[in-house]
Amino acid sequence: QVQLVESGGGLVQAGGSLRLSCAASGRPISGYPMGWFRRQAPGKERQFVAAITWDGVTTRYADFVKGRFTISRDRITKTVSLQMNGLKPEDTAVYYCAAKQTAVIEVTTGAYDYWGQGTQVTVSS
Repeated sequence: QVQLVESGGGLVQAGGSLRLSCAASGRPISGYPMGWFRRQAPGKERQFVAAITWDGVTTRYADFVKGRFTISRDRITKTVSLQMNGLKPEDTAVYYCAAKQTAVIEVTTGAYDYWGQGTQVTVSS
């Protein structure tokens, strides 16, 4: 099993920045792409935010975060980060880290095998 633990959420004013981190432990995740998803309200579907390949060469972003968010990973520390700049109230959500066992980046929740518990991000106007 792989355990994922997110950190870095909080309350920030519109236009501000936050950096989320996700630490992986348990079985090795070598070769696993990792991604960030968010759920804006209870009962809503988790939506794709960003993902990155194991080697960090390839990234993919949802259109609504392009130019504002940056995903990165550190293979030595087994962490993936999401730098969020220019935050908007509509970015308010619980953000989840996820990992998948096959090498290709995907944007659907069903493609990911492991999930963290989530971290709350609240952006005030």
